[in-house]
Amino acid sequence: MNILIVKLSAIGDVIHTLPSLAALRRCYPQAHISWVVEEAASDLLADQPMLDRVLVSRRKRWVRDLKEGRNRAAVLREAADFLKALRDRPYDLVIDFHGLFKSAVLVLLSRGRRRLGYDSLQEGSGLVLNEKIPEDMAKHAVERYLDFARHLGCETSKPEFPLALQEAHFRRVSELLAEETVDAARGFVAVSPVAYWETKLWDEAKFAAVCDRIVREIGLPVVFTGESPEGPIARIRSLMEAPSASAAGETSLRELAALYREAAVLLTTDSGPMHLAAAVGTPVVALFGPTSPERTGPYGEGHVVVRRDMECSPCFRKSCETLECMKTIRVDEVFEAVKERIESRLSPP
Repeated sequence: MNILIVKLSAIGDVIHTLPSLAALRRCYPQAHISWVVEEAASDLLADQPMLDRVLVSRRKRWVRDLKEGRNRAAVLREAADFLKALRDRPYDLVIDFHGLFKSAVLVLLSRGRRRLGYDSLQEGSGLVLNEKIPEDMAKHAVERYLDFARHLGCETSKPEFPLALQEAHFRRVSELLAEETVDAARGFVAVSPVAYWETKLWDEAKFAAVCDRIVREIGLPVVFTGESPEGPIARIRSLMEAPSASAAGETSLRELAALYREAAVLLTTDSGPMHLAAAVGTPVVALFGPTSPERTGPYGEGHVVVRRDMECSPCFRKSCETLECMKTIRVDEVFEAVKERIESRLSPP
């Protein structure tokens, strides 16, 4: 049996689909399972023993290079090779976990016999399917995706997040922390203050105040993570009175997962890193405003969501004139949540 999973992005969404991969592998142990994913999240699937093949779409780079007139012949060859690989296997089952136009195109091009997805016309995605299930938006994303496995008769009672973390990833983390003079054996707090939506960001001075209290009152170092050490991370560190460390811009996704596994707690906005920490079993303190923790909060037990219960939240808006839902989150409540999670994690059983 040949199965194709279509889940292209983003980091959190790919992580949310991993339990479905595990369920499918248990359900079809002899199947050849492929997954098509975009470049930005592809490291999450590298060396994955539950997959037989990972097809990496570099669509964004192809489009950019073609628009800018760079390497057109090479881009067209690479895109043609990707399409050839996508169609070189007769798929018995193609599952569109994404439900958007870009995933529908790939589902159609794959020529799968059984094309399964949500009963939705979002961006026309449902038009290419010949088998559909309802999408229950009241459920967490992990559970919504597992509905596909349930529809296929697979066991889903124990969701797992298979990430192929290797010794090299932990070794790289040890080197980074040593360079920042952080003794991982004593424990540390990871901090991810960035997000792609402006409405998900928390005040930088408040982040600095919480981090100062973690260092001074709890006695643990803070290690910032993110795509870049500049921007918000640089500004927050400059506002702190206590010393801090940073691994921002220095890790792959699986190295970041290894770093989070070593952390006592992750303090974060609603973002991909939040889901990565939850996937490796690290307690998360997550700050929520415009989005719904019931739908996309840190999955599993031991996490804390700090948010305001406001009539307008969740609004799922990427811009807002007041940002009131995030502005009213207080330093003391965030610090207390972090402190409680640290004490719970580091105290003897």
